[in-house]
Amino acid sequence: MRNDPAPQASGPVPRAAARRDAPVEEAGSGVSFVMPVLNEQAYLRRAVETVLEQDVDGPVEVVLALGPSSDGTTELARQLATEDSRIVLVDNPAADIPVGLNAAIRASSHPTIVRVDAHSELAPGYTKRALATLARTRAGNVGGVMSAAGRTPFQRAVARAYNSPIGLGGGAYHGGAPEGEAESAYLGVMRRSVLEEVGLFDESIRRGEDWELNLRIRSAGYRVWFDPTLSVTYWPRESWPALARQFFATGTWRAELVRRYGARNSIRFFAPPALVLGALLAIVVGVMQLTGALTGGWALLASLVYVPLALYAVLIILVALGRGGGTGLRDKLWTLAVLPTMHLAWGSGFLVGFLRGAGDTVDTSRLGGRNTPLP
Repeated sequence: MRNDPAPQASGPVPRAAARRDAPVEEAGSGVSFVMPVLNEQAYLRRAVETVLEQDVDGPVEVVLALGPSSDGTTELARQLATEDSRIVLVDNPAADIPVGLNAAIRASSHPTIVRVDAHSELAPGYTKRALATLARTRAGNVGGVMSAAGRTPFQRAVARAYNSPIGLGGGAYHGGAPEGEAESAYLGVMRRSVLEEVGLFDESIRRGEDWELNLRIRSAGYRVWFDPTLSVTYWPRESWPALARQFFATGTWRAELVRRYGARNSIRFFAPPALVLGALLAIVVGVMQLTGALTGGWALLASLVYVPLALYAVLIILVALGRGGGTGLRDKLWTLAVLPTMHLAWGSGFLVGFLRGAGDTVDTSRLGGRNTPLP
């Protein structure tokens, strides 16, 4: 077991260094899977099974960082550990994802680290292909496609939004981008030496920690690589309130990253807050028109603020009624609700975070008793 502490990331990210290649580990040197876990009783067993079923040349371990679950997840994790000695448990009492990931990495022992999520399932052959890509490209991090899926009409609607460029802005791992260098990677397969060099995950960041880590990896001169042949099934939130809380927290922390790293953030991150500001402006204009505070030519000119919102509404309707995802009426109706929820919650969180910083904002969407599935 590895317990030596690694330095924590702090301060501004340095300018990009000269291009460097990550080391290639010897065949059979082993792989450590690290997984933060909180209230995943319905998903954990299958998530762990898909990890242990991976075809890997060499020893394997799965390190679960256990947050304070209230749904029986911790008891299930302990049961799994008694069933298979390759499963290692560490505590993550604060339930912060980067803290749990760092604890799991420090408790692991192999030279290659594979981040996995308790709400996901690795496709057969995922790790073997990722290791081959890592060795071929000499990248610092390799990731693939997040393939969201759902079990209920609501969850399928959320999955459809995740898989659509309209839903999450068209990041490479949400769609069919070609293989090549990327801004970030979903989950990630990384060399321990690269992780330790850049300081592991920044524990001051509660959401967006992957993007920030990959920024430091790229700034150190290593490539972050997207391989579309790698696929991970992701199960989204199961209730409307949980989805809204998740996206509000994510938007808040994205704004914090914008405050810290400015122009290094993609322009697509500014679309949801622009939508929120447009909606607020339209409400103000509408009130002024209804009360007679705005009349004549000025009222007509001000009506132009409704045009982007009308176009947005048409786009959402077309996406909801279009092909893809569930085909039932309830799936389509939920899509009509899910897409604006994601955009407005994310955009509102962004504006709050941009004005005051993320502070102690946490994602409460997986807290016990608050994620009741919608039919």
